[in-house]
Amino acid sequence: MAGSPPPPIDALPRTTRPTLRGSFGMCASTHWLASATAQSVLERGGNAFDAATAGAFVLHVAEPHLNGPGGDLVAVLATAADPSPRVLAGQGHAPRRATIDHFLAEGLDHVPGTGALAAAVPGAVDSWLWLLAELGTWELTDVLAYAIDYAERGVPVVPRLAHVLSTVEDLFRDHWPTSYALWMPEGSVPQPYSTLVNPTYARTLRRLCAAATGETRTGRIQSARDTWRTGFVAAEVAEFAQVPHRHSSGRDHAGVITAADFADFTPSLEPAVTAEFRGTTVAKPGLWSQGPVLLQALTVLDHFDDEQIDPSTARGIHTITEVVKLAMADREAYYGQLDPVDAEPVVRRLLSRRYSEERAALVGEVASTEFRPGDIGVAPYTPALVTRRPADLADGVGEPTVQQTGETRGDTCHIDVVDRWGNIISATPSGGWLQSSPAVPGLGFALGTRLQMTWLDPAAPARLAPGRRPRTTLSPTLLLRDGRPVAALGTPGGDQQDQWQLPYLLRTLVFGLDPQEAIDAPTFHTTAVVSSFWPRTWTPGGLVVEERAGEAVVAELVARGHDVTVSGPWSQGRLSVVTRDPDTGVLRAAANPRGAQGYAVGR
Repeated sequence: MAGSPPPPIDALPRTTRPTLRGSFGMCASTHWLASATAQSVLERGGNAFDAATAGAFVLHVAEPHLNGPGGDLVAVLATAADPSPRVLAGQGHAPRRATIDHFLAEGLDHVPGTGALAAAVPGAVDSWLWLLAELGTWELTDVLAYAIDYAERGVPVVPRLAHVLSTVEDLFRDHWPTSYALWMPEGSVPQPYSTLVNPTYARTLRRLCAAATGETRTGRIQSARDTWRTGFVAAEVAEFAQVPHRHSSGRDHAGVITAADFADFTPSLEPAVTAEFRGTTVAKPGLWSQGPVLLQALTVLDHFDDEQIDPSTARGIHTITEVVKLAMADREAYYGQLDPVDAEPVVRRLLSRRYSEERAALVGEVASTEFRPGDIGVAPYTPALVTRRPADLADGVGEPTVQQTGETRGDTCHIDVVDRWGNIISATPSGGWLQSSPAVPGLGFALGTRLQMTWLDPAAPARLAPGRRPRTTLSPTLLLRDGRPVAALGTPGGDQQDQWQLPYLLRTLVFGLDPQEAIDAPTFHTTAVVSSFWPRTWTPGGLVVEERAGEAVVAELVARGHDVTVSGPWSQGRLSVVTRDPDTGVLRAAANPRGAQGYAVGR
């Protein structure tokens, strides 16, 4: 018997693209070259971890304003052999000499937003190599071939990259000459869609490949890791960082990172922190990230009716926003670099049924402008609150901007991969932006500035201390049902990462939208949170809403007391996702059209 006729075109969901569907492999990322690279690896027999690693190194080349080899990495993954969610902790720690006393002696009352003094030990490259050795199947030379080719032959300069370079042209020319030589070799800012090459970084990667010697694949990759950690990379970074250079303080400082700090870093796999929501297990990195914010928000929202949490309505946006404010206040009060054993009781209290009920009861009909951490039996930390109004925020908030002073507001990139065997990974590489600190001339990249997320206060849970990881914003997500992985997702956006993932989860898990529909829908975020980035401001009552939400929605939010900034119609978030049905093996993928860079590919 013939099936029902297809619905009329006008009745089909209005999305920018279809949700991809297949059974072989799916990749989605914030840049089409990384997605294409990852899919190429799958097509040539690699698994999800080979593909993600190759794509990540391409992101270093294609999105150098959003991540780099001097940065960091957080991923959530599961393997076909072991579906339990685990976290790849590629967040580097503070160097041995990065003490509160040293920063105070430099005349600083905060960690700068730019400059090598704010650099944590780079964790991204070593962590990707470790993952490739432990869970991948490919040789290092084959994985890095894509990034080497793009670095030597060039990638197109996306408009956002050209914009970022234009904001730092004077800074580079006057204070960071190595960066000026690397990124503006013709003496001017590259134009959008011109070709940008980085032969220096290509040589760095070739030297790592040359160091990959030994009798086994794992041994060869380990040799390359040793070269990164104890060889020419660590030595050149340490030597260059000792040269005083301009920081966001407006003064020149020398960095404190040394070659020995590189050797101290070791990637690790940790159990994920999880919470249940509407029959789905949501897995996140722990309290050294902001991942539990999403879990806290979901456990609180579970106390509301569906109508009250619909992200397409003013009432839903209000409820979601007020809940996020509460979770973000707890982030500042209780999150920090904690060992999983130490963090467990804190997480248990934050995610408990009783606590979520108490927090849900605080959500009223009007917006709160208070900083309200909860009571979990531990004294909360209250940071100094520096107010900034929404009018001070640029359209597309969350993207990095750097002024002549070196002020930075950071962003990042993201990649998701699932293969036909059931291996799946959601990874958020970040840091080491080209605008973070001066480029190391012999290596072709800059150090990151993740230490700016620490406090120069010994009482702070996210305090600066040698050997401690800064509390990062990187927050990828893995979803499971009945103990089996079904989706990997994430987004760039600093403090907005979990905020932009939350409406997506509500739209898919509660309201049944497919991935691309949920990504395309108008989104929002609150700025009533203490920024993780220097100068650590917050906007009481602040709410940024995409214009497509509609005038009526905005008017009601204003009436409820929110200090609303209406941003561009397609300005918030760059979320991507891959999914897998463990019963049928059907795979899906979707990526964000915002910024015209993110794409999903697969079959």
